[in-house]
Amino acid sequence: MARQRYGEPGMTGLAQRLYDLAVWGAQPLLLRKLRRRGRAEPGYLHAIEERFGHYTQPRPEADPARGRPLIWIHAVSLGETRAAAILLAALRARWPEMRLLLTHGTATGRAEGGRLLRAGDVQVWQPWDTPAVTRRFYAHFRPDAGVLMETEVWPNLIRAGRRAGVPIALANARLSEKSLRGARRGAALLRPAYAALSAVWAQTEADADRLRQAGARNVTVLGNLKFDAAPDALAIARGRTWRAQCGQPVVMLASSREGEEAMLLEAIRAQPPRLPIQWLIVPRHPRRFDAVAELIGTAGWPVSRRRDWPADAPPAADGGAIWLGDSLGEMAAYYTLAGAALLGGSFAPLGGQNLIEAAACGCPVIMGPHTFNFDQAARQAQAAGAARRAADMADAVAQAVAVLQARAQHSAMTQAAHAFAVSQQGAAAHMAEALARLLVSCP
Repeated sequence: MARQRYGEPGMTGLAQRLYDLAVWGAQPLLLRKLRRRGRAEPGYLHAIEERFGHYTQPRPEADPARGRPLIWIHAVSLGETRAAAILLAALRARWPEMRLLLTHGTATGRAEGGRLLRAGDVQVWQPWDTPAVTRRFYAHFRPDAGVLMETEVWPNLIRAGRRAGVPIALANARLSEKSLRGARRGAALLRPAYAALSAVWAQTEADADRLRQAGARNVTVLGNLKFDAAPDALAIARGRTWRAQCGQPVVMLASSREGEEAMLLEAIRAQPPRLPIQWLIVPRHPRRFDAVAELIGTAGWPVSRRRDWPADAPPAADGGAIWLGDSLGEMAAYYTLAGAALLGGSFAPLGGQNLIEAAACGCPVIMGPHTFNFDQAARQAQAAGAARRAADMADAVAQAVAVLQARAQHSAMTQAAHAFAVSQQGAAAHMAEALARLLVSCP
């Protein structure tokens, strides 16, 4: 593979040098941040030296000529790791003997990624984005190809990979209008990074267009991996059991972000629904579980936490308590339990969380006004009848209750959600084929 000169004289070269100086100087701050985060999440204290390119693990035994390539996948956090798991299943189907190098930036991502490892695989932290650290990463592991999940464009990580002759693809790629504006402001640094990617596999045509504007080349639309995820069968069964035991409809605030829980509590207090409803809040980030429990209590409601439920049975839904879904790996159970889900991240101007898992579980979704991170999926779900748009939290609460009251509407939205999820599948197989072509074209 011909190597591309990454830096250019003038503004681009100056931006690269300033960036290199900034990330080098920020290393003590990174250490301080990791130690602070580690007090709440001990996973951040594990193997800190890996973030600076110092490894104890040997390079996995790989031989691409014999169908055993070393594929590096970078999945920064929990959501990206779950998407990576879907792609990985397709890659292992194509190369049963492949070796995996898996990197992450967050403790939750690394914990989830540990479940994906097989004998001969390696998992380490994402290298800090300095020239020296990224060079050590490639020199040590020498992957045959790299896959960055969704939005992970790191200038030196891509630059060093290009110089090491490693083809790198951005998979399940997305770029919102807001992020495009940021990429344009940092074009002197980011445009060469996007251009240096060997391939970009976009979720939608709109994402592809924005990625090209940011500087990406070789962009193709292959769909969204998350549609290929089959909800966990045991979690679905658990959710059905909870639903049968609950005794009244459940409305869930799914993957809520800071500020949205208070919006929900205010909306319930201001306009109590005429239909008896059990309210369930599932925060997006585990580190906020305790804070949300305290918020509910301070607002005057009893709180019933998932961690305190007996075995797999929820408490009776007649005590006026707000349920708090403070567990990991049970989103499919929560979506199956709920008769409707209010989409977290869409009521504050945060761009919304992904509604795909809700659709796959047949859960009708009520979205707030802010879904720019998943704009096309949100619009497609709404057009398919699987989701509705609300002006604000109060409107969302009213719409959710109205859907639950009208059984025919609720049934239609449930069926539409399932059909919408199935209609969008196939991205994993397309990406596995694209990666195979990339390996052949860049030996």
